[in-house]
Amino acid sequence: MKNLVLTAILSSLAISLWGQKKQQLKSPDGKFEISISLDQDIRYTVIHESDTVLLPSIIAMELKNGIFWGKGSTFQKAKAKTVKEEIVSPFYKRNKITDYYNELSLFFKEDFCLVFRAYNEGVAYRFVSTGEEDLIVRNEHAIFNFTKNFPVHIPYVKGVFNTIESQYFNSFENEYTYTSLAQIDTNKLAFTPLLIHINNGKKVCLAESDLENYPGMYLRNRDGSPALQSDFAPSPKTTVQGGHNDLQQLVTSRHSYIAKCPGKTKFPWRIILVSTMDKELADSDLIYKLASPSRLSDISWIKPGKVAWEWWNHWGISHVDFETGINNNTYKAYIDFASKNGIAYVILDEGWAVNRQADLFQVVPEIDLKELIAYGASKNVDLILWAGYYAFERDMERVCKHYAAMGIKGFKIDFMDRDDQEMVNFHYKAADIASKYKLLLDFHGTYKPTGINRTFPNVINFEAVHGLEQMKWTGIELDQVTYDVTMPFIRMIAGPVDYTQGAMRNASKKAYRGINEEPMSQGTRCRQLAEYVVFESPLNMLCDNPTNYTNEQQCTDFIAAIPTVWDQTIALDGEVGKYIAIAREKNDIWYVGAMTNWDARSLELDLSFLDDEGNYMVELYHDGKNASRIASDYRRENLPVPASRKIQVNMASGGGVAMKIFKI
Repeated sequence: MKNLVLTAILSSLAISLWGQKKQQLKSPDGKFEISISLDQDIRYTVIHESDTVLLPSIIAMELKNGIFWGKGSTFQKAKAKTVKEEIVSPFYKRNKITDYYNELSLFFKEDFCLVFRAYNEGVAYRFVSTGEEDLIVRNEHAIFNFTKNFPVHIPYVKGVFNTIESQYFNSFENEYTYTSLAQIDTNKLAFTPLLIHINNGKKVCLAESDLENYPGMYLRNRDGSPALQSDFAPSPKTTVQGGHNDLQQLVTSRHSYIAKCPGKTKFPWRIILVSTMDKELADSDLIYKLASPSRLSDISWIKPGKVAWEWWNHWGISHVDFETGINNNTYKAYIDFASKNGIAYVILDEGWAVNRQADLFQVVPEIDLKELIAYGASKNVDLILWAGYYAFERDMERVCKHYAAMGIKGFKIDFMDRDDQEMVNFHYKAADIASKYKLLLDFHGTYKPTGINRTFPNVINFEAVHGLEQMKWTGIELDQVTYDVTMPFIRMIAGPVDYTQGAMRNASKKAYRGINEEPMSQGTRCRQLAEYVVFESPLNMLCDNPTNYTNEQQCTDFIAAIPTVWDQTIALDGEVGKYIAIAREKNDIWYVGAMTNWDARSLELDLSFLDDEGNYMVELYHDGKNASRIASDYRRENLPVPASRKIQVNMASGGGVAMKIFKI
């Protein structure tokens, strides 16, 4: 990593010290200004250009015995620096990131420090313990006071709950409610990222990064004011095995605190990201930048790629002479399909281990893993295993050692459904032990990513998304199409999504039905192709069955060729909830994906990122003339890229467009 750190006098950083009571920090481009008031409490204000983003908002942390960091605290000194460095990001949407910010650290007599950072795209702050003593954190107060009752896209915890306490157990698979700050349900929790629409077309995204040994931050509105306040799951005191197939740990009682932490703890970053155009939200690096650097010295074994997945399509292979299901014949067929199409992995989802035993060493008699691993190796296809949380957690070292020795390459761990301190710690422990045995991890049934994929790059993907699996059981009341053009501007700010796209059965708004055994997607075929470009997903599923993909080989060839990690990413255009267009490049080949909501739409895509010299061809997949009725209707064309570097594309209702661009 190339690193340039300049420690300078405060004036050179546009940081003003107003006696002992006021501090100020500006971003490198001067557009962000954080003003910090140090009085009986600590309050900060954020301004972007001429717009007040946050009114004075309290920062405080409550410790045991009534001690507060941030109330009556004694300020001692300030230190400032500018950092400009290059972060290498090998399994990400770009292979390197410029990390450029101004930082102000405020030290207090009570053995803590507040660190503020100002980037050109947003600001962040965190508490840091400077003492040696262990801490008991009873609560943290992160307040976000807005100037008026702005509209908001809020991801409420999904489900029907009677209490706040019951909402701490949830799957983090949400849709978005469009409302206003003052109309947020005071009895509901929401998780981050969360989006507020402020003045002059700007958007504010609230998020967190570097969440380790601490609970995740929920947000709520307790009083109907134009503000949001933090909420945290208290630390579990007792748990009991239960939940889905006895694979979960259910919290039965809690402590009166949210975390126990050692001295010198760096607490999570609280992030306020601001965009002037919606498309900027779809290509933010701020959470990745703020995460702790990689702790792995050797990453040569980490192999992103595509996965042939059986669960969504219900093991739905046809025209074979055996009964499909959880058995070796079926998985050999998936391996054959993966091998034929250059797909790196096949996953054995839930069912390969004996049900309700929470024991990954009890394999069902229909499965011979050694035979499947050997068969896959002969076809250059590796295997990944699904694991319920408790079955993995109770004996993770032995599980990882055993299956890595057999030749398994990773685990998809599911049904955590919590983000209290204990569960956050599980994610780091699992990542660490899995890396020891060179195993990938795909976290399902879990909270949003907060940068662990930078710290442990073997954590290759995350769910925490309302993905295509919802199509198996949800009826016509679900509007997945609008979600698809909302989520990239909000949830995807946090990191990659295991959305599990790739349906070859596609349905218009009128034709869609939720059918478990033969599921379909909402929207057009080209929408499914575009999602492989738009959605960030280093370990990317092909959700449909080999029969359907073989019958649609042209689409399968296109999907299989799309990279899962990238050298460059450019957000071309977009508006939250309406449409999005993204371009990504790998090895000098560009891919572009665009999607619309239920409105048919024409877009002019600006491809000026291509070299001025040379001629380019585009392999274009676009909605057919009848795609609004027959969602699988599409056309493929090879066209020259005009010298103007402008391409007009037309998308049907619920439609999309996907293209591959290469030099000739």
